[in-house]
This record gives sequence, C-alpha cells and structure tokens, in this order.
Amino acid sequence: MIATIVGTGLIGGSLAITLKEKGVANWIIGVDQSEANLIKAQELKIIDEGASLKDAMQRSKLIILAIPVDALLQILPTVMDNAGPEHVIMDVGSTKEKILQLVAGHPNRGRFVAAHPMAGTEYSGPEAAIKNLFTQKTMVLCDVKNSDEDALEVIENLVDKLQMRLVYMNGVEHDLHTAYVSHISHITSFALALTVLEKEKEQGRIFELASGGFESTVRLAKSSPDMWVPIFKHNRNNVLDVLDEHINQLQQMKQLLENEDYETFYKLIQKSNKIRKILK
Repeated sequence: MIATIVGTGLIGGSLAITLKEKGVANWIIGVDQSEANLIKAQELKIIDEGASLKDAMQRSKLIILAIPVDALLQILPTVMDNAGPEHVIMDVGSTKEKILQLVAGHPNRGRFVAAHPMAGTEYSGPEAAIKNLFTQKTMVLCDVKNSDEDALEVIENLVDKLQMRLVYMNGVEHDLHTAYVSHISHITSFALALTVLEKEKEQGRIFELASGGFESTVRLAKSSPDMWVPIFKHNRNNVLDVLDEHINQLQQMKQLLENEDYETFYKLIQKSNKIRKILK
C-alpha cells in the first residue's frame, strides 16, 4: 500500500518509519510545507519521496494528517473534497471537537477516521522521528460510528500493527480528558520553566543543580509552540477549567506554607500519592 504522510515531523515521521517497518505500507510519500523538512526526511529515509498533496492523493490509499491543529483545519476540507471511495483519511490531531465539526455532514465523511496517538517527545522536526514511539501507548479513535466500516478496519489494523492500546471516545469526551492528563502537563511545564528562568539568573547554576526530578518536570517545556498554541487555542475552555483547579491547588499549598501548617501539608501530599495506584 502507498501511504501519504502530511507533516514529516516527530509524529508523522515516526509513523512513516513504523508503517514501513511493520509492512502496513511499502511506499511512503511525504507532504510538507517545508521543503527543508522533505529533503531531511528523505535523507533520513523516513519517506521515499516528497510530493504535492494533489499528486500524493492521486496515488495513495492511506492519507495521514500529522500537522498542527490550525493547519489541519485549513487543509482538511481540501482533502475531504478530493477523497474517493478508495481513500482512508486519518488525522492525529491533539484536539478533536472542532475537527469533527468541520467534517460533519461532508459527503465523504465516512472515509475519515479521527485519531489521536497518546505518544510523543519534547522534540520536533524530521530528526525527532524515532522507531517504536507508539509501542504500548494508547490510540484514541473518536466518533467511529460516522466512519465507513472498511475505513475504520484499515485504521484498527494499523493500530494493531503499531502495538498500541485502542480506546474509543467521542470528540467532546476526548478533549475534556486530554486537557486533564496531557494539556495541563504541558502548560504547567512551560510555566515552571519561565519561573526558573525568571528567578534563577545564573543559567550555569540551573545546569549544575538540576536534578532528575526537575528535568523530568520541565522536560515538556522544550516542546514546540507551533504545536501547542493551537492546542490551547482549540481546547481553550477545557484547559482553562483544569488550569483554574491547578491554580487553586497551588494557592492552597502556598497558604499552608504561609501558615506553617505542615500537618495539613503532609496530609495533602499523602492524598496526592494516591496517583501511584493509577500510574504504576
């Protein structure tokens, strides 16, 4: 099968590597607005060739859209308008509600499968693409009742070949829960990095004293704003909701420290430790 990957960065590139490795596709066409990314992806043998979207769609069965949500919302109507019964279109956007609203009622809606692989690193670009990025991670498929049975079967088989866990949700549910377990982690990491950069003026000391705990907490602050600003924009209400609660928890801890109420602080940390039972 010939597959087209629109967006040859971390997620698109890693998908390209794995689809070829697992035998899902025998030829990968890359589409990217950055000519430099296409050249680098070919040099790294992530894709077999670069092409225009129009040319790629004429030759491919599977089209995967692995670009930031803003760009995805712009390009998706064109992809849907040019889709035929032979095509299977999958996006891997980190928010889903607006994407699903955009394709609702489209004559080719059945050829589209909305997906979100819960996997990634803090790096971007073709050089960030790696093998086994998706192994034992979760793939969320949304509103599958609106996808054609054969299109859904192609994507479910792809997920199986990627060795991912499969979860089904609707778009609204997806955006709510990803705000709680993914988007808040990133916005907190960005804020923590800004806090340390503001308070600790000696960059050498940050490097010398940063422990594993700090590095793991602030790691996500290396993530690309090109990807994350559109996510915060399109999932704004859910992110604001969870951010309000996060700020409330921080204010509570601040108040306990100000009052030197270490007994209550102890109990609060104990309560937080319950996360161990969920994340083993």
